[in-house]
Amino acid sequence: MAKAKKRYVCANCGTVTPRWQGQCGDCGEWNTLTEDVPATVFSQKHDLSRGGRGIEFVPLNRPAELLVRKSTGLAEFDRALGGGIVPGSAVLMGGDPGIGKSTLLLQTAASIARGRKGEPGGDVVYVSGEEAAGQVRLRAQRLGVADAPIRLASETSVRDILTTLGEGDPPALLVIDSIQTMHSDTIEGAPGTVSQVRGCALELIRYAKASGCALMLVGHVTKDGTIAGPRVLEHMVDVVMSFEGERSHQYRILRALKNRFGAVDEIGVFSMANEGLEEVSNPSMLFLSGRDQPLAGSAVFPALEGTRPVLVEIQALIVRLQSGATPRRAVVGWDNGRLAMLLAVLESRCGLNFSSAEVYLNIAGGYRLSDPGADLAVAAALVSALADKPLPEKSAWFGEVSLAGEVRAVAHAGLRMREAAKLGFAKGFGPSDARLASSTLGYEGVNQLANLVDHVMGKP
Repeated sequence: MAKAKKRYVCANCGTVTPRWQGQCGDCGEWNTLTEDVPATVFSQKHDLSRGGRGIEFVPLNRPAELLVRKSTGLAEFDRALGGGIVPGSAVLMGGDPGIGKSTLLLQTAASIARGRKGEPGGDVVYVSGEEAAGQVRLRAQRLGVADAPIRLASETSVRDILTTLGEGDPPALLVIDSIQTMHSDTIEGAPGTVSQVRGCALELIRYAKASGCALMLVGHVTKDGTIAGPRVLEHMVDVVMSFEGERSHQYRILRALKNRFGAVDEIGVFSMANEGLEEVSNPSMLFLSGRDQPLAGSAVFPALEGTRPVLVEIQALIVRLQSGATPRRAVVGWDNGRLAMLLAVLESRCGLNFSSAEVYLNIAGGYRLSDPGADLAVAAALVSALADKPLPEKSAWFGEVSLAGEVRAVAHAGLRMREAAKLGFAKGFGPSDARLASSTLGYEGVNQLANLVDHVMGKP
């Protein structure tokens, strides 16, 4: 057997190098290379085709009992998961510190342990590697779930956890908070290193698949908002979820980034209260609160998150500069590059002048938009702010703007308009579509961005 070789793995992108260096050659991040477990090098004559055990193959159409999803007791959580928790699945949840991940999972664990009307409660195990058991109990009392029959432990050894669980029937739900605090005595390295996170997650997922226990892992995030640890961790689990929101705002969004059992980009919306997280069944009202009268520079956009339409307010402010100072472009909640492109289209195709003005754009409520259909709503807010004229009252705007100044169609336009009509909006502006024009909600098609400018400026 050859001598074991050292290797170093980048915690950001997973690149393997034979020696340590300050900067990763692939992703360019600094100080992300950590020493991995020494790899045992076998001789080239080592034959892996012998000495193993035979495996059983089954036909694809073999009759089998379908797995039944289990509700978390929170409709918004079930929506993001695709209808509930699948037995034997592994869910990885990431989010900024203090955003409410532990609170959400503790409320979920309590709901499953208590059971619902007509359904008995399930056995739930909650293992915290970051807090003592007494600290978790204090949170449970504040949330009003201290009476839930949850088996609670403060432990970081994966061997001890799996040995204890193997002595009885597998639980219905196992919560690990967090995977970066777990360690295995069979792997070298401190908790949180690439090898420890990968090895501990593998053992826990293997137990979940073999026993049918649903597993929920809490993951730390980096300063960029991505889940810390090796990228392979996201490939190992069945569902990757992101718990987002600004701590200065009360709302929280649970977003599915990967889901083997449902649609991706589905969201669940929660509101942080003193008693914990509360479900928001109508998030549009949350993001549109405080709109008493129409103001210049404000437009409403029916965004689409998965299959759920959400109405958000887009705010723009234009400040003319008197001196020759370089104007600022500040954006909160939208892509800065897309704003620069939209300003260039307005100047080139519509004859507007933003070069001597500072432009500020904000998505109300701390919401973050990635839908390309927001182009027309942003353009409407910018033109309204430039002209200092409010847009038509109770109007919604959507559509993608091309570099030629054309307003192009976006997906699920009818669903967006129905959500706007449900909330009392009287008119919609977007791409020309005969089906939308014939709907009960007043609809006006906008073919070119110049038509929008003429509409706002009052030109015939």
